[in-house]
Amino acid sequence: MNTQNTDVHTISPELPAMFDGMKLAAVATVLYILVRCLNLKSPTAPPDLTYQDTPLNRFLLKSCPQLTKEYIPPLLWGKSGHLQTALYGKLGRVSSPHPSGVRKYLPMQDGATATFDLFEPVGDHRTGDDITMVICPGIGNHSEKHYIRTFVDYAQKDGYRCAVLNHLGALPNIELTSPRMFTYGCTWEFAAMVGYIKRTYPQTQLMVVGFSLGGNIVCKFLGENRINQERVLCCVSVCQGYSALRAQETFLQWDQFRRFYNFLMADNMKKIILSHRHSLFGGSPVKRIDLDISRLYTATSLMQIDDSIMRKFHGHSSLKEYYEKESCVHYIHNVNVPLLLVNSADDPLVHESLLTIPRTLAAKKPNVIFSLTLHGGHLGFFEGAVLFPQPLTWMDKVIVGYANAMCQWEKQKPPCQSVPQSESSCAEEKS
Repeated sequence: MNTQNTDVHTISPELPAMFDGMKLAAVATVLYILVRCLNLKSPTAPPDLTYQDTPLNRFLLKSCPQLTKEYIPPLLWGKSGHLQTALYGKLGRVSSPHPSGVRKYLPMQDGATATFDLFEPVGDHRTGDDITMVICPGIGNHSEKHYIRTFVDYAQKDGYRCAVLNHLGALPNIELTSPRMFTYGCTWEFAAMVGYIKRTYPQTQLMVVGFSLGGNIVCKFLGENRINQERVLCCVSVCQGYSALRAQETFLQWDQFRRFYNFLMADNMKKIILSHRHSLFGGSPVKRIDLDISRLYTATSLMQIDDSIMRKFHGHSSLKEYYEKESCVHYIHNVNVPLLLVNSADDPLVHESLLTIPRTLAAKKPNVIFSLTLHGGHLGFFEGAVLFPQPLTWMDKVIVGYANAMCQWEKQKPPCQSVPQSESSCAEEKS
């Protein structure tokens, strides 16, 4: 009987241990990357505040606890500025409401038609006064965006009338009536909306609110002319960059993936511009502006689009001139109403070097408070326990809280402390 020799392969006892070690190393590597990317080791803290010690500022900080209490983002992802920004950009907000409003159309002198949505308050304001929030959204945004709807619904329920500007050309179902669309710092449409509110509601007082690019527009609007500050109780700006000229260089850098965000925003701007190609590039040669559409198709940054298209809407001779003339950094020092400037340290769109502008302003001017959170990304500011964010964000709460505090101050302040009013006039009343 022949016996066949069979090879018996035995696994070395060291191999399972080696495989287990590789698995542990892989898991450890993934966890390390997650901890680094999600910034899980970062602490939570109250906002870093820059302000002068005045009776008004003390009252505002006491009456608006969100500015002095710890901001706690969702544990697993809320400390990543990129995820906060991405969720704001894609989801907008959680369980976004649908406030009911009326769309208004305002003809402009150059043939353009400004539009804004008007939302009446759901109930009475706590002070019994008539208060209107005039709101300017971010780049290419309008009243139908989720974060705007969430904020308007919250403000309405607190007794505020809300007027939300729709940036010229941003609404997909509204055609342009002239060869012009919104730009970085053009205040014409916002001024038209504010003028309509003042004429229609002669007893109302205004709260001015701007998000991102809208923050630049509202601060520039208030600083352009002192008349623009009449009947304005205060202004809140969230996540703006203050100087387009200084931001230009940072937007070409890859740190914090800023160059990638630049590409995404440029792509969105191209879509908006091309959706109005007939109004902007067609029509009568007399009205048509010399816009370089061929360069638009190949543009990969906002700066290229601004140079070939946007600056020409207002006749700027160069990109540098366009950025200088349309940035609020040259006007914001003229704003004398109470001004809250909010930014996030992990905002991937606003470089930290730009934050010296609001910090210096708040240190010099008694009417300014600069609030810098550790987390929040760009217009994110989600709050929540572990994974799922709350419908209302820290940003929503702090704006309404600050507005409520200002209304309380106006109600109980001495007569000579009306807003805005110069110190000299107050001294004259005392003498």
